[in-house]
Amino acid sequence: QVQFVESGGGSVQPGGSLRLSCTASTSFFNLYAMGWYRQTPGKQRELVEIISSGGRTNYTDSVKGRFTISRDNTKNTVYLQMNSLKPEDTAVYYCYGKREGRYYSLDYWGQGTQVTVSS
Repeated sequence: QVQFVESGGGSVQPGGSLRLSCTASTSFFNLYAMGWYRQTPGKQRELVEIISSGGRTNYTDSVKGRFTISRDNTKNTVYLQMNSLKPEDTAVYYCYGKREGRYYSLDYWGQGTQVTVSS
């Protein structure tokens, strides 16, 4: 069982920055597509940004130009740099990882980390 451990959440004022980290307990981290999702009470979990095993990224429009996902395969870690934070970014952020092969598909979630943007 692969575990993803997130860190870096917290409270920040509007316009501030936070960096989330997610470290995976697998020696096959480089084969995983990694992503960050977020969820607020009463709403479905939504994709924030994702990075493929090859480094291609995709993101939701609401974070364009503000959030950046990156990965360091030597540290088994994916990051989400969040700048110019807005109150509507307040949510629990979840790390997600997926690895697919010809005959299998494996995916895992982290436990979540709270991000609160408030003045």
